[in-house]
Amino acid sequence: MSPTPPAASPRNPVLVTGGTGFLGRRLVERLLDQGRPVSVLARSPAPDLEARGVRFIPGSIMDPDAVQAACAGTGTVFHVAAKVGVWGRRADYFRMNIQGTQAVVDGCRKAGVPRLVYTSTSSVVYNGRDLSGADESLPLTTKCPCPYPLTKALGEDAVLAANSPGLKTISLRPHLIWGPGDRHLIPRLLAQARSGRLRITGSGQNRVDFVHVENVVDAHLLAEASLAAPRIPGPEIDPPSARGRAYFITNGEPVSLWGWINELLSALGRPPVTRVISFPAATAIGVVCEAAWRILPLAGEPPLTRFVAFELAKDHWFDISAARRDLGYLPRISMAAGMAELVQWIKGTGL
Repeated sequence: MSPTPPAASPRNPVLVTGGTGFLGRRLVERLLDQGRPVSVLARSPAPDLEARGVRFIPGSIMDPDAVQAACAGTGTVFHVAAKVGVWGRRADYFRMNIQGTQAVVDGCRKAGVPRLVYTSTSSVVYNGRDLSGADESLPLTTKCPCPYPLTKALGEDAVLAANSPGLKTISLRPHLIWGPGDRHLIPRLLAQARSGRLRITGSGQNRVDFVHVENVVDAHLLAEASLAAPRIPGPEIDPPSARGRAYFITNGEPVSLWGWINELLSALGRPPVTRVISFPAATAIGVVCEAAWRILPLAGEPPLTRFVAFELAKDHWFDISAARRDLGYLPRISMAAGMAELVQWIKGTGL
């Protein structure tokens, strides 16, 4: 277990975009615990965070003037806000994840912010094939059936291209963030299981990575510290620089996806998933569902899409050696400890 990452500077003011979301809120709370001055740019207020001293700035990252004003006087910007999910209008993803991210980059430059930490996703390297032990040498996706990975890839590209002596940048790629407080991944999974619509897709032997939300927060603080650390000239004593680079962030413990899901269901006293559907069949159903939801259109999101079929059937686990080496990242919360914590939280909240 690694120690909790130190603050880059106790007095260094920080701005968190999307600070009221699952990851953003946990990051804000950790920063407050370290005594840091924190501002949050978000569309909806969080009275509990304001009560702890957070400076809440109402606004959207798609408003360049609001972003620049929020960046003023800031030492580090954590850009966590994004349009997430597997379904929605492509234009919404492009506006939020590309134009919004560019507004953050421009706001940092104009306000003289020295450090920008970008929350990306491991899905930016989607290629339609198994990703087994994938590392950062993989190219960014240019073709994906879901706009989220594609737009996050373009956003990451813009952030890393902006790296310079005046604005040091880094991109973190967490994968399937989970833990207490999650209102998306685990609740969605449980709802699908409860409705009887969840199916083992493909061979059922695929391995995936998850990452506990507290480990992701650790990675963000380590990334900031890396950007803030002075460089010492000389090839023999200068460590690899994290500036202008991207890093996969996971628990480093790939699990059998369907074994893990059934372990969770068993711990909650629910029956396991046993019904099976082939990957080609799931993909075909995804194509039909996507077409129906676009043409009719229907409310909500499709029960299955091509991208979800891929996520349920294929390997997607990643090599975190670079993050260990360059950032000193060591996952503190193991999959086993996280599972016990998650089960207790679910039972306590009635999910």
